[in-house]
Amino acid sequence: MNETKTIGEPVLERAFRVLRTFGAERRPLSLTSLSARSGLPKSTVLRLTRTLVRLGALERCAEGGYTIGLGLWELATLAPRAEGLRVRAFPFMRELHGVTGQHVVLSVLDGVEAVMTELLSAPDAVRMPYRVGSRSPLYATAQGQCLLANGPATLQEQVLAGELLAVPENVPTCPQRLRSRLAAVRSEGVAVVSCAVPEAHTAVSAPVVDHRGQVIASLAVVVRAPGCNVPALRTAVMATCHAVNQSIRTSPVQGFPDDSPSPGSGIAGRSCG
Repeated sequence: MNETKTIGEPVLERAFRVLRTFGAERRPLSLTSLSARSGLPKSTVLRLTRTLVRLGALERCAEGGYTIGLGLWELATLAPRAEGLRVRAFPFMRELHGVTGQHVVLSVLDGVEAVMTELLSAPDAVRMPYRVGSRSPLYATAQGQCLLANGPATLQEQVLAGELLAVPENVPTCPQRLRSRLAAVRSEGVAVVSCAVPEAHTAVSAPVVDHRGQVIASLAVVVRAPGCNVPALRTAVMATCHAVNQSIRTSPVQGFPDDSPSPGSGIAGRSCG
């Protein structure tokens, strides 16, 4: 690779390109793999990895590969939008998890994706590729649809205008059908999505709102299907969100600026708030 192709790119952006090459498999990556995945010359990656190791963002393995370092994890835990929200929601998520025994997921909006900030699970829970920090398209999951339905109209139009492929089946999703689905989510106050892979499951998600009535997150329960009691799950999830919302109103969560445009659409007046 010709290094002149990336010479004008700021060094910080190149460093993040290297860091973002690591995936959910969490296995060490060689210098060659980091170069191939990041699209950066091996000489550039070598210089960056040396610095990142020194700063604790990467760690060098005994066999010679690299993994994400504890220093980066330590910084990530300081993000108020994730940690502050988690502190408020966790006690109520734990109660919901105790009732269902399945996945309970907390997600926030980041661009056109939903980012998982907390996950409670169990060994016998439905098989899903979930992990804290994982991302999914807003249109692809119940928690994402909940965020998208209560998000700004500009965000909805941006997503609807893009490529819509169901995850993980990679089957095209009809924009008109998704638009109708989002309207139903806004009207009903919850999103319900069923999927057959990797194992048949149903997810039910409701919005989490802050002290201003703005939607700042979504909370979902994911259970095996068929045979799940969707009405009971809707009631349980909405009750859990109501408890979280009351906690946030008492003590607002940091990281959600007061001058941000309101993504809600009257959500504070619904029964889930």
